[in-house]
Amino acid sequence: MRIMIADDHPLMRRGVIDVVHASLPAVEFDEANDAAELFAKLRVVSPDLVILDLSLPDRHGLDCLAEITRRYAGLPVLILSMHAEHTFALRALDQGAMGYLTKDRAVQDIVTAIERIAAGRRYVGLDLAEAVITRRAEGDLAYHERLSTREFRVMCALARGASLASIATQLTLSPKTVTTYRARVLTKLGVHSNAELVRYCIDHKLID
Repeated sequence: MRIMIADDHPLMRRGVIDVVHASLPAVEFDEANDAAELFAKLRVVSPDLVILDLSLPDRHGLDCLAEITRRYAGLPVLILSMHAEHTFALRALDQGAMGYLTKDRAVQDIVTAIERIAAGRRYVGLDLAEAVITRRAEGDLAYHERLSTREFRVMCALARGASLASIATQLTLSPKTVTTYRARVLTKLGVHSNAELVRYCIDHKLID
């Protein structure tokens, strides 16, 4: 089995590799520090699984997930994120991720997650699964949970300081369309500026 791990923290990558090799010594790993390196390597190697961090320095993980799903149909992705917020898990799974694991559970659960995904099944940790099921059953959603997937991705990009032009390039949209999405996001969140949007995302733990 060959795994591509994309995370900008070398120690995190090394920790995951060491934990996996302790139980699955035959697994081969390729590493990427950011989205650009990830897609450059995917053009050359053909992994059986991508382990993807949501907080890459040059691009949001949900954008990377969408591109992997579009360009490499059938390539399973396991999200490994510091965000325990169930909103990210729901959106990642809805976009095609085969699993979602928080970094604080990586040591205990990463091998189980890999084995389950390799068997063609999805994986979500028990603690997060309970939160996801409970939240999906509730009718009172937070403002950001009411955003469409595209609006959510625009919100995250804006909160990380991306320009409208760069967001348009990443999402393959026109700048005018991104401006429209921005207006919708501000309205749905009940904020009036990018600064207020950033504060909202920080308060709800949607960005680092």
